[in-house]
Amino acid sequence: MESRLKVLGHPVHPMLVMFPIALFVSATIFDIIDVAGGPAFLGELAYWNILVGLIGGVLAVMAGAVDLLAVPSGTRAKRVGVAHASTNIAVLLLFAAVWAVRLAADTRAAGGALVAIEVVAVAGAGLGAWLGGELVDRLGVGVDPEADLNASSSLRPRTTAAASADRPEKR
Repeated sequence: MESRLKVLGHPVHPMLVMFPIALFVSATIFDIIDVAGGPAFLGELAYWNILVGLIGGVLAVMAGAVDLLAVPSGTRAKRVGVAHASTNIAVLLLFAAVWAVRLAADTRAAGGALVAIEVVAVAGAGLGAWLGGELVDRLGVGVDPEADLNASSSLRPRTTAAASADRPEKR
C-alpha cells in the first residue's frame, strides 16, 4: 500500500518522525545528566527539546493519520497502525505533561519523577517505532508498489505498463 502524503516521491510521515524521537531522547539524556549533578543549562535545553519535539510530533501524527485512514479496515495492518498511532500519541501526551509541569514551575529543571516519566515515554517511543517498522517492513504499508532493487528514481514520472514490462521480474 503506497503512502498517500508524499514530497518529491517519498512518504512524509517517516521523514517527520525522526525529529521528535531524537529530541525526546536527547531531552531525557540531558535531564538525567542534570539530575545527576551535571551543568544546570542541560535542564533548560531539555525543556526546549521537549517543546520542539512536541511540535514535530504533532506534525508527524497528522502525516501518519493521512496514511492510517487509507489502510483497509479489518486488516492486521489497520490493527498494527492503530496500535502504532495510539502508542505514539501516548508518548506525546506524556512529554506534553512533563513540559506543562516544567512550564508552570519556577525552574525548567525536571527532577526525578519527571525524568522517570520521560524514561517511560522514551521506552514507549521505542515500542511505537517497532510497530512502525512492522507496518513498513512486514506489512508493506507506505511502500511504493513499483519498489524493487532496480526501480527508477522517485523523481522520474511513473512508468507505463509497456515500459515496466522491460524491467526484470522481482524474485
